[in-house]
Amino acid sequence: MEETVGMIPRIKDWLLGQGLTTGQAEWLSYIVAGLALLILSGIANFMARKIILVAVGHYVRKSATQWDDVLLKRHVFHRFSHLAPALVFYFSGAIFPTIKAGLQRMSILYMVLVGVFVVDAFLNAVHDIYMNYDIARRRPIKGYLQVIKIIIFIFVVIYLIASLIGQSPLVILSGLGAMTAVLMLIFKDSILGLVAGVQLSFNDLVRIGDWIEIPRFGADGEVIDITLNTVKVCNWDKTITSVPAYAMVTDAFKNWRSMSESGGRRIKRAIYIDMQTVKFCDDEMIHRFRKIQYLSDYIAAKEKEIAEFNLTKNIDVSSHVNGRKLTNLGTFRAYIHAYLRNHPLIRQDMTFLVRHLSPGESGLPVEIYVFSANTEWAAYEGIQADIFDHILAAVPEFDLRVFQNPSGFDFLALSKLSKK
Repeated sequence: MEETVGMIPRIKDWLLGQGLTTGQAEWLSYIVAGLALLILSGIANFMARKIILVAVGHYVRKSATQWDDVLLKRHVFHRFSHLAPALVFYFSGAIFPTIKAGLQRMSILYMVLVGVFVVDAFLNAVHDIYMNYDIARRRPIKGYLQVIKIIIFIFVVIYLIASLIGQSPLVILSGLGAMTAVLMLIFKDSILGLVAGVQLSFNDLVRIGDWIEIPRFGADGEVIDITLNTVKVCNWDKTITSVPAYAMVTDAFKNWRSMSESGGRRIKRAIYIDMQTVKFCDDEMIHRFRKIQYLSDYIAAKEKEIAEFNLTKNIDVSSHVNGRKLTNLGTFRAYIHAYLRNHPLIRQDMTFLVRHLSPGESGLPVEIYVFSANTEWAAYEGIQADIFDHILAAVPEFDLRVFQNPSGFDFLALSKLSKK
């Protein structure tokens, strides 16, 4: 230490021996010592970045573990290397005894800032490592890590201010009571987001990868990120919607996760039958229906059941409206039911309905309410389309007609018919 302290006087003596005046030797000795310090810190920085950091990177890439690769990717070691020049300045402060205290204080402040950036990179690496586990989809921690960063940042800022004004951090902390209202206003979204994040996490309301719908914000897509303040949704049109986290607690939203986990996706669609084509089945129609594979057993069982009922009740079957009789619409419903029961891509253990809805100006709705065995969007749409392609094509086989509002083609046909 004595040699270090005597560095400037020795340089000054040497410069005096070279014929310089006392004033010139004084300030030039400080310049030379400062340049030497800068060169030394540069050497330390070069060794830390180009030698030590390269060696660490080589070792990390060769290691079998993955977490150290994440640390390297997030520049944890790179930011840590910035401590080298700061340490040189701190331990070389004795070169300038008049500004030693200030130089060391600035070195400490710089090292604290470097430490903050190192912790920030480390927490980012922790998040990346955590995302490799399945629990990350159910319990995202990005919001909690952001809270930790905010707390660290606040305390570091308080420490830096206290160091610069030469006061204890407790003095500044004691004065924060009067600023509570201001802080609450500044960090309102963060506080609300933190509370909402805890509720979303503990109640398992939303996870990364969930398909959610929030009509108020125009969000309809997959959750791609959950942060302290926002939930990011990638909509199906590839736009991004940022929804405030607290809005998902206070407002209603739809989560399709249970649909995906159940393994069945609902098909709920109706075809509209022209009610003028509904009629009782005659012998020719029944003979034709017997040839349909899915209806042969149904026709035989129904004919036996109806005949026994009419015989028991002494029904006069000479009139169609007396007793019971097969109808083309009822037989069509039975066909749809049997067709879907034998469909390999329809879940047989979930709700299964083929029903009438209330008739209206567009005809009689025959609704199909079943669940597909594939929940993936494209596959689901393909299954649904194939089913209704088949059903719509089968409608004329039952002497029924699908209701459809008249089009220009219909009016053209009528005009041609009237001309004849």
